[in-house]
Amino acid sequence: MQVKTSFQPDVQPLSTAVPPRVTVAYGDGIGREIMEATLSILDAAGAKLEIEEARIGEEVYLEGHSSGISPEAWEVIRRNKAFLKGPITTPQGGGYKSLNVTIRKALGLYANVRPCRAYTPFVESNFPDMDLVVIRENEEDLYAGIEHQQTAEVVQCLKLVSRPGCERVIRYAFEYARAYGRRKVTCMTKDNIMKHTDGLFHQVFDEVAREYPEIEATHYIIDIGAALLAGRPEKFDVVVTLNLYGDIISDITAQVAGSVGLGGSANVGDTVAMFEAIHGSAPDIAGKDVANPSGLLHAACMMLTHIGQPAVAERIQNALLCTLEDGIHTPDLYNEAFTKHRAGTREFSQAVIERLGKLPRKLKAVQLGEQSQPIQVKVKPRPAATKTLVGVDVFLDWAEGQRDPNELGRELERIAGTALQLKMITNRGVKVYPNGFPETFCTDHWRCRFVSGDSRVNQQAKGMSFTAPVTYGEITALLQRLNEEGYDFIKIENLYQIDGQRAYSLGQGE
Repeated sequence: MQVKTSFQPDVQPLSTAVPPRVTVAYGDGIGREIMEATLSILDAAGAKLEIEEARIGEEVYLEGHSSGISPEAWEVIRRNKAFLKGPITTPQGGGYKSLNVTIRKALGLYANVRPCRAYTPFVESNFPDMDLVVIRENEEDLYAGIEHQQTAEVVQCLKLVSRPGCERVIRYAFEYARAYGRRKVTCMTKDNIMKHTDGLFHQVFDEVAREYPEIEATHYIIDIGAALLAGRPEKFDVVVTLNLYGDIISDITAQVAGSVGLGGSANVGDTVAMFEAIHGSAPDIAGKDVANPSGLLHAACMMLTHIGQPAVAERIQNALLCTLEDGIHTPDLYNEAFTKHRAGTREFSQAVIERLGKLPRKLKAVQLGEQSQPIQVKVKPRPAATKTLVGVDVFLDWAEGQRDPNELGRELERIAGTALQLKMITNRGVKVYPNGFPETFCTDHWRCRFVSGDSRVNQQAKGMSFTAPVTYGEITALLQRLNEEGYDFIKIENLYQIDGQRAYSLGQGE
C-alpha cells in the first residue's frame, strides 16, 4: 500500500496494474490513532491501494478556512473519488461550518449508508438478531441550514425537500437491498403532519417501490418507527428516510446494537464517496491508546467494497468478528462475561491482523461474494408541470396593542382592496382569524393569506379544486399598500396550484 502526501507530484506509475488511489484524512482527536490502526489492517489484508493524504479539520479551521478544508484538499478528494476520513473537531464559537455537511453537499453525496449489526453475546445487546441498514437522504431537509430570525420573537428554519432528491435516495435504497440480498425496505416520515415535504418523500417511495416487486415495502410514521427500532429492531432490514430523522435513528440503532464506536458509514454520490466512523473525535482520550478503531475499520471495508475489493473487506470483517469472539476488546466494549483481554488501539489492530483468514465460530460470518459498489441510480425524467398562481401568504411582524387578530384582520380586509381578499390569518400555523379562539397564544409573527377576490374562489370551500388565478401585479400592489400603511412584511410565499392540485398547506383550523 503506497502512501503519497498531497504535496508530492501527481505522477502515476507506468504499470497497467495501477492500484486504486484513495484519499485519506487522519482528522483530529483520536483520528490519527484509529486511522493508523485501520491502514495497518488494510495493508496486512492485501488491500491494493495508493493513499494520498489530505489535511482537513481543526488545524485548517484555525488557519482561516471556515469549512475546515483547504482548496488543495478539495482537489485531492475530487480527483481520487474515494475518501476515507477520520473524525473531525469543529472549534468552539461561531463562524465555523460543519465539514461533513459541506463535503456532502458540495460533492453531491446524496445517500448516507449506515449498516448496524449486533455482536451478541460478545458485545452487549438485547437484540442478537439485529442486522439492518439505515439509508438517509444526505443533502436536503432541515440540513439545508437556511434559517432566519424574522421578528423579535420568532425564528424559522426552512425544510427543503425535492422530488429528485427523494427519488435518488429511495431508488438507491431499493438497489442496495437488491444488490445485498435484503428483502424489505421501510420508509419513515412524518407525513401525517408535514403533508407536502414528508408527503412527497412517502409518495415517491410508493412510486419507486412498485418497480421492485420482489422487495417488501412498508412505511411507518417516524415516531412509532423510531420506537420500534429501539424496541424491536429485528423487524427491519433496510430503512430509508429523510435527513434529520436518519441522523437520529442511525445513532439509536448503533447504540441499541451495542456501541456507537462500532459503526461505520458511507456517503455516496454519483462520482465521489466518503467513508467514516459515525463517532466523534473524542479528544478526551486522544493519545492514550484506548480508542476503538472498529468503526473506522468498518467504514474502510465499505470503501473496499465500493472500489471493487469485496474479498479483502470480507476477510477483514471476519477477522474482526474472530477478535471479538476471542474476548479481545477495547475498553469501550469491556464485558465481564466475555472480555478476556482489555486491549489498546494498537494491540487490538494487531489481534485483527493475526486472525486474517479465519472465520468466526459463533457469530455469522460476513459473505460479500463478488458484489461491488458503486450502485448507480438514475432519476426518471418527468413532464413539465402546469403551475398557476392563486394567492399569496404575507408574513407580518406585528406586535401592536393586545395583538388582537380581529383588529389586524379588519385592517387587512380594508387594505386588500377588490382584486384580492383576506382568507385567513394564522399564528404559528393556527388559524386565529376569522373565528379564532381567544385562548390561542399569539406571537408577533402573523401569516396572512390573500386569494383572488373573484367569487369563484369560494368554490374551493364546496369541495371543488378550481381556484381563481391572481397576478404578480396584484400581489406587488398589495405589498405596496401594506408598506404605505406602515405594516412590516417580512416575507411572502406565493400559493400555487400545480397540475390542478393545491400545492400549499392549509392552516390548522382553515
